[in-house]
Amino acid sequence: MSWIHDKAKAELARVREAREKQVYPYFREFETGGLHTTIAGKPVINFSSNDYLGLTNHPKAKEAARKAVDKYACGLSSSRVQATTVEHVELERRFASWFGFEQCLLFTTGYQAMLGTIVSLADKDTTVILDNLSHACILDGTFLAVGVPGRSPEVRFFNHNSAKSLERILKTRERKNALVVVEGIYSLDGDKAHVAEFVEICSRYDAALVVDDAHGTGTLGTRGTGILEEMNLQGNVPVVVSTLSKTFGGIGGLLLADETTVDLVKHTARSFLFSASLPVPIVAAAAAILDIVEAEGPALVRELHDKAKYMRDKLTEIGFDLGTSNTHIMPVMCKDERKTLFMHVALLECGVLMVPITYPAVKHGEERLRVNVTRGHTKEDLDIALELLKSYGDAFFVLSGEDLGPLED
Repeated sequence: MSWIHDKAKAELARVREAREKQVYPYFREFETGGLHTTIAGKPVINFSSNDYLGLTNHPKAKEAARKAVDKYACGLSSSRVQATTVEHVELERRFASWFGFEQCLLFTTGYQAMLGTIVSLADKDTTVILDNLSHACILDGTFLAVGVPGRSPEVRFFNHNSAKSLERILKTRERKNALVVVEGIYSLDGDKAHVAEFVEICSRYDAALVVDDAHGTGTLGTRGTGILEEMNLQGNVPVVVSTLSKTFGGIGGLLLADETTVDLVKHTARSFLFSASLPVPIVAAAAAILDIVEAEGPALVRELHDKAKYMRDKLTEIGFDLGTSNTHIMPVMCKDERKTLFMHVALLECGVLMVPITYPAVKHGEERLRVNVTRGHTKEDLDIALELLKSYGDAFFVLSGEDLGPLED
């Protein structure tokens, strides 16, 4: 065996231990799709899904995808430079209009959209300023920009959601231009960014603000267009990045900006230019879901918010710590890795899937189950989950006031 094998074996010690103790929580094999799936032949209510409006399984989306397979096959076998269809361009036009931007660019994944945007915009004259809880795609895009010969931007971090911390960095930055990148909703904590404050500060210091609104698209604002609509900030943020992998049922990334900025990214982003074109069946399904959201958006968003409020109120009443969450994403804080893993296994045995988040994704002592409430969950689904969480939260001393320390072997 080579040193690669030895390195892998050494670094996978925690994974091997979790598998040996039968608490390894990841890569569960779904046998059907959707919010109600089966794993190992058992029915499971899925609370790890990002299908926030419950439209992934909609008959119109599936029919649109089938028709696109007949017309275009499963893929286009090349990048967008050689493989752009009228469906791609039309969906870009529609998304630009729906979000209220001049232009939209479709990437193959949301991850690639953020990478390509940051690398295209950040150079040696730029200080990139990030929230210290930034998503991996933001971090990776920034580090990739730093590694481009001759471009290397300065990189600074500000305290999570702190306007004062951001302002201190903007005052002391070393480069002429500043690119501030935040998320609309932070996916591990479920809290909203203080975007209104950031817009005001960025304006005063001539900084450009980029908002990753992956988890706000379809869930915030009356029509569901995201955090800018909710905070009445349309036209005040120059760049928004989002995704098709949550509300819009498949996979894909969105860059929203003015025409010139989009054109720059379109011609310079390696994650766009050198990646295969988004398959047309996925484009067609997203277009069909956009039809539904344009027609019924306010009612769909209200239903999601009603179910999220019901779940949050009940979890709080039971005694769970939900951290700073104020959205449909709720971290059930367990504050110990073993408790979190045991909770996950116990819930799954009873037919409820909630993904555990442990170190290094979060700090030691901040381990949690992430609960994603969607419009597609029924009240019965929520009540089943609540009853199980109450039972196991009590059994594993997770409820507030019951912290007896970590479980022993």
